[in-house]
Amino acid sequence: MTTDLRVLRPAEWDEWYGQLELAFGGVLEARQERELWQALTECERSVGVWDGDVCVGTAGAFTFRLSVPGGGLVPAAGVTMVSVAPTHRRRGVLTSMMRRQLDDVFAWGEPLAVLTASEPVIYGRFGYGVATRQMRAEIDTNRVRLSVPPGTDDVALRLVAPSEASAACEAVYARLVPGRPGMLARRPGWERLPLLDPPGVRDGASALQCVLAERDGEAVGYALYSTKPEWSPAGPQGTVRLRHMGALDPAAYAAVWRFLCGIDLMSTVQVPNRPVDDAWQHLVSDVRRCDLRVQDGLHLRVVDLPAALEARTYLAPVDVVLEVEDSFCPWNTGRWRLSGDAKGATCSRTDDPAELTLSVRELGAAYLGGVSLASLAGAGLVREVRHGALAEASLAFGSPVAPWLPHGF
Repeated sequence: MTTDLRVLRPAEWDEWYGQLELAFGGVLEARQERELWQALTECERSVGVWDGDVCVGTAGAFTFRLSVPGGGLVPAAGVTMVSVAPTHRRRGVLTSMMRRQLDDVFAWGEPLAVLTASEPVIYGRFGYGVATRQMRAEIDTNRVRLSVPPGTDDVALRLVAPSEASAACEAVYARLVPGRPGMLARRPGWERLPLLDPPGVRDGASALQCVLAERDGEAVGYALYSTKPEWSPAGPQGTVRLRHMGALDPAAYAAVWRFLCGIDLMSTVQVPNRPVDDAWQHLVSDVRRCDLRVQDGLHLRVVDLPAALEARTYLAPVDVVLEVEDSFCPWNTGRWRLSGDAKGATCSRTDDPAELTLSVRELGAAYLGGVSLASLAGAGLVREVRHGALAEASLAFGSPVAPWLPHGF
C-alpha cells in the first residue's frame, strides 16, 4: 500500500474530519459541534494518512496541562480524533500514526500522552495504561434522601443562563484542578465545551441549565444540567441529567447536590461521569438505590520517563530501581532509579540491579495514583525483585484522592 502520512493542512480539515465522522458510524455531527472542534483542532499537531487524494486515517493531539499528584500541571498531548477508514484496516495505518505521534510528542518535550478510548483494547499495545476510572450513577430521588453538613443552608443558589455563568463556573473549575490528579487545565476556547448543547441530541430533554452556588456574592459551586419531564399514571417521573458540576467546600458541594436531587417533578438524577470516590456517596441514605457503575476513563502513556516521574511528588519516601520495558518508545527502556517524597523527585538511569520490573503500560496506569502497583503485581504485570520494594513503591505512587478526568476531548 502506498500512502502519504503528513501534517494536516488547514484547508484539508473538512475532508479529514469527514473521515473521522465516517469511521465513527457515519452520522454527521451538529453544526455547533463541528464548528467547535474545528476551532479547537491544532492542525500543526495533527496528522492524516492519504491514499491518493482520499483521507484514510486521522489523528490529532491537543496541547494540554494535566494535574498530577502533588498539584503540579504537566504538559501532555491529548490524543484525539483517531480513525482509520474501513477500507484500510489491518494495513498498519494506525500503527504508523501512533509511531509518528509519539515521536512528535517526545520531540515537543511533553512527558505524557493521554487519551480516552472508544474501545479500551486498542491502545495498550502502544503503551497506554488505564490511569483513571469514572463512576456513573442513577440516583432514585423518590427513595434516597441526603444528609448535608453544617453550613449548607448558608449557601445561596441562583439559576443563571449557562453562557452568563461560564466565567464563574470556569473560575471554580480552575481552582479544583490542582487538587485532583487527572484533571485538565482548560486553555482559552475550551470553556465552550461544557456549554455545547445542540438541540438535535437532547432526546426530549430541556436546553442546558445552570445553577450557581454562592456565598457572600462569590461563586463557590455550580452545576450544568438538563431536565427531561416524563409522566406515568402514578405521576411525574422526570430525569435530571447532570452534565458538569464542581464545588469548593463541603457545604457548597452538598447544596448543589441537594438542589439537583430536589427539583420538582423529577424522580431520577443521571450522573454520567464523576470520580469513583465522589463524596455524594456519603450523603445519600441508600447507596444501593443509586445504581453505581464504573468504567475506564483516561488512558495515559509515559513518553519521557524521567521527566514524567520527576514532575509529580510521592505520598511516601521512595528509593527504588525500576526496570521498564518499552518496545514502542525504546528511549524509555532500561533501569531507572527513582528517589522522591512529598517535596519532589529525581529519576536517572542506573546500572544498579532492578528492584521492580514492569512495562511502560503499567507505569502509565499507576502514574496518577489511581491504580496501585501492588494490584498490578497481583495480576502478574509487575514483578518484585527486591523484597519490600513493591510495598514501598505502591504506597509512594498513591494519591489521597482518586484521579479523574472530568470531560472527554
